[in-house]
Amino acid sequence: MTSQAQRLNALLELVADRGSVSNAEIAEELGISEATTRRYLQLLADQRMLTRTRGGATALGSGFEWPLQFRADRQTDQKLRIAEAALEFVSIGDSVGLNGGTTTIEIARALGRSTRLGADASEPGVTVVTNALNIGYELSVRSGVRVVVTGGVARRQSFELIGSLVDSALASLTLDLAILGVDGIDPRFGVTTVHDFEAHVSTRMRRAAKRVMVVADSTKLGRVAFARVCALDEIDILVTDAPPTGDIAAALTEAQVEVVVADGRAVDRA
Repeated sequence: MTSQAQRLNALLELVADRGSVSNAEIAEELGISEATTRRYLQLLADQRMLTRTRGGATALGSGFEWPLQFRADRQTDQKLRIAEAALEFVSIGDSVGLNGGTTTIEIARALGRSTRLGADASEPGVTVVTNALNIGYELSVRSGVRVVVTGGVARRQSFELIGSLVDSALASLTLDLAILGVDGIDPRFGVTTVHDFEAHVSTRMRRAAKRVMVVADSTKLGRVAFARVCALDEIDILVTDAPPTGDIAAALTEAQVEVVVADGRAVDRA
């Protein structure tokens, strides 16, 4: 039986995907009554997660940030597959940067379980540098992972640390691989995220790394968020759950980005 939280997530995804949607469309897609639809829309509008219109709703702009509890339940299976695929690029002895996000927390969890990368070892096999408090907590109990958490000011919306202390920490470190969770990947605007200070941290982490990986489920492809992280040709690898198509596929090819599709069976390097 589908819970209310799952239906609300599905409603938000529908509005985000279509930009504008009617009460009748929502009711049909979710299999609920129009009365329930109106109640859900009012609940989400009260939390400033969408805008109600006459007979429906519209998505908020590129600067809108969903609360973490809603983002955590979106595209869960895809994020798990992406996490396992991303770890194929990590070796024993590597230093890895992880910014905050619902995909990067899954990468942290997968890393903590990976016997190949020394999860069950008594000494650290991989060093993780992160500005995300939840990732630091997740890995702090893993003897096989050395965790370095940057300083900074905590954002309760994402558990990420931001500010000049993050800059100072990243300026003094060199990473073998930076793994960045993002909110949008677009041919024209490149890699983007919702919050400008978090984009700044991701940019600093990218500059500290020898290689840069972006991890994003396919709903992020072709989307644009408020703050720019970098151009497509400034990343090396994209790990996603479905092959890019159209303009974004052409732009990634032109930028010479290695695209890795995690389909649940094997890692396909497109």
